[in-house]
Amino acid sequence: MPELTTSTGRVHWIGTGMSTGSGLGIVCEGADTLLWGRTTAKAEGCLARLGLTGKATGRTYSLPALAGELTAGDVVVSMLPATEHPALAQLALERRAHFVCSSYTSEAIAALAPAARAAGVVLLTEIGLDPGIDHLFAHELVRKARQLTGDQPATVHFTSYCGSNPAVPNDFRYRFSWAPRGVLTALLTPARLIDGGTERSVARPWEAVRSQQVGGETFEVYPNRDSVPFVDAYGFPPSWNVQTFVRGTLRLDGWSEAWKPVFDRLAAATDTQITELAEELAADHPTTAADHDRVVMSVKLQVRRNTGETWSGEYVLDVTGDATESATSRLVSTPLACGILDVAAGRLEPGLHQATADPQRVARWLELLQRHAITAVYHESPSA
Repeated sequence: MPELTTSTGRVHWIGTGMSTGSGLGIVCEGADTLLWGRTTAKAEGCLARLGLTGKATGRTYSLPALAGELTAGDVVVSMLPATEHPALAQLALERRAHFVCSSYTSEAIAALAPAARAAGVVLLTEIGLDPGIDHLFAHELVRKARQLTGDQPATVHFTSYCGSNPAVPNDFRYRFSWAPRGVLTALLTPARLIDGGTERSVARPWEAVRSQQVGGETFEVYPNRDSVPFVDAYGFPPSWNVQTFVRGTLRLDGWSEAWKPVFDRLAAATDTQITELAEELAADHPTTAADHDRVVMSVKLQVRRNTGETWSGEYVLDVTGDATESATSRLVSTPLACGILDVAAGRLEPGLHQATADPQRVARWLELLQRHAITAVYHESPSA
């Protein structure tokens, strides 16, 4: 194992957007922190908004400016759009600094993994809300289920859904918690899942909406992105017969009906038309300070051994934002902070990590989330 580049304890948090929340304060308590914004004034304004004035230093971001201050062992945290991650990760690698983001692992980031490992550098991705907290729940469910099944044959069903929605339902059945154009392009991204024991692709995810009960309440859910690689990522044993495996999005009941006019336009929209539609939706459905979001997540695993024993476990997270902070920013930035501080403390091995699969680290990160009042309800139903 290559030697880990010794951490300096200094963190460069880049971005002051909607997902930069109270987790930044957790980082400031444990590390020397620089907050990079479009301007120094914008960075300082973000710190003031979060009650962190004087707890971090504001900087005007540009890649050359960051390069001028980055040293080996620093931690670079990208809260910029995912398209900006590769350049930041490449710079970090060149300077033997560590890199952390909450986004999915892109091919460009994955390609840096061998060089990062050889250089003693950590690349930590997918440590936010979704992806992030959902990964921790999934790994914990698989661990619990394997206590029952071991490597014995079993039939399993796995679902993981998460969504940020208005705390008070509106006619549109939605509240934009991130850029409207990003919401639309995500809807246009084909999904792949396992359904009925067979891999299936869905070209338009909104055409695969179905009802789902979570905590006694009816929601609508649909698949997104490619779920299939996570069968291996979550450590499903080869002896499990996977009948259902889907990771997707959760919306309020009635969402698909309210969004029909959007889908009609989106189906054949050009790139320019997508931008125009996003601008219209932002204008027609503005988010105000009086609006609050509600994040609901359900991660569920059901297992039936061939000998007849059954087991199911489900984590349900249900958090509503308030006047102080949105639920989304809190749930993205807090697990991110847990990961950042672990990297800064030298607790992760060099190379690429998608959140974590280590049982002890999963348990510790879940404990840290609970310490910051992020607690899921856990349901378990064993039978024989």
